[in-house]
Amino acid sequence: MQEARNLPTEGTVLTDLRSFTHGQLVETLKELGQPTFRVKQIEEWIWEKGATSFDDMTNLPKALRAQLAERFTLGGVKQVARQISEDGSRKYLLRYPDGTTVECVGMPTGSKLAVCVSSQAGCAMGCAFCATGAAGLTRSLTSSEIYDQVMHVRNDFDMRVTSVVLMGQGEPFMNYDASLAAMRRLNSPDGLGIGARHITVSTCGVIPAIKRFANEPEQFTLAVSLHSAVQKTRNALMPGVRKYSLLHLYEVMGEYVDKTGRRPTYEYALIRGVNDTEDELGALCDFCRDNLAHVNIIKLNEVKGSRFQPSSDARAGEFVRRLASVGVEATIRQSRGQDIDAACGQLKQRLSR
Repeated sequence: MQEARNLPTEGTVLTDLRSFTHGQLVETLKELGQPTFRVKQIEEWIWEKGATSFDDMTNLPKALRAQLAERFTLGGVKQVARQISEDGSRKYLLRYPDGTTVECVGMPTGSKLAVCVSSQAGCAMGCAFCATGAAGLTRSLTSSEIYDQVMHVRNDFDMRVTSVVLMGQGEPFMNYDASLAAMRRLNSPDGLGIGARHITVSTCGVIPAIKRFANEPEQFTLAVSLHSAVQKTRNALMPGVRKYSLLHLYEVMGEYVDKTGRRPTYEYALIRGVNDTEDELGALCDFCRDNLAHVNIIKLNEVKGSRFQPSSDARAGEFVRRLASVGVEATIRQSRGQDIDAACGQLKQRLSR
């Protein structure tokens, strides 16, 4: 991140002011000869009101707005496309100033609005059943670019966002610092003020990052994409985390629970004939037994051209019953936005046809 004191000179690429920390913004305004209360005003415009132009900042002197516009940009996103599902969910294809595109999803339920955001454009993890990984990784997103997605959805629905999940495109823990910074801004009373337990980060199981996350002070929620408790099956389905064994994952998740006292969620997408067999179910029960955990059973969301098919409703129900028999809480998650390819594993950086 650039230091704020190195102000861009004429002819240089303008720096996104939102990439600055509070301290850097204080230093910038000091160098411009401005009183410190201007920092609070600018931060309110950026993080609470979602200003996309310095001209929007009407309580700032016109001369200051001009100075800021000469030196900085506010980044922002452009909506390329929006699709509306029969269930009320909306999927957005957004473009950043450099041309990079990502998808995010808004999911309303009554007076509540959940937003699923991407942490990277594309993904390098290569999960076999996921549309995002098929095209590989374009780049990681900045914290403000992740935050932008939430603001865009909020403004489109004209509703308060009540929960956010980093479960869109990308592996958040391969973009750890930006993902955490975005989560903290979403949680901050100077941002959107969303409760920490209503902000969830999902990882394929990047063990060093899980260890690091256990030491963060916030009460953010952790979800781990498990999808199989049989090493050979998981290696085939999730090659990006092949180097992290299930035994090691089991150990580190125990450490996470002991350190934080928080209940993690395991995501398990049921794939017919692959991870829904009796052996797979037995292994899942053994992995979760005697642990503080919740299992989300997800019937695989179909991806065009994929060789994988979802399991039956009956099989999903059997997984829930068997897990309950060994003391493990499990639910069948109802996917939202399937008809517009907005459900888990279906996001792919372009408008669905």
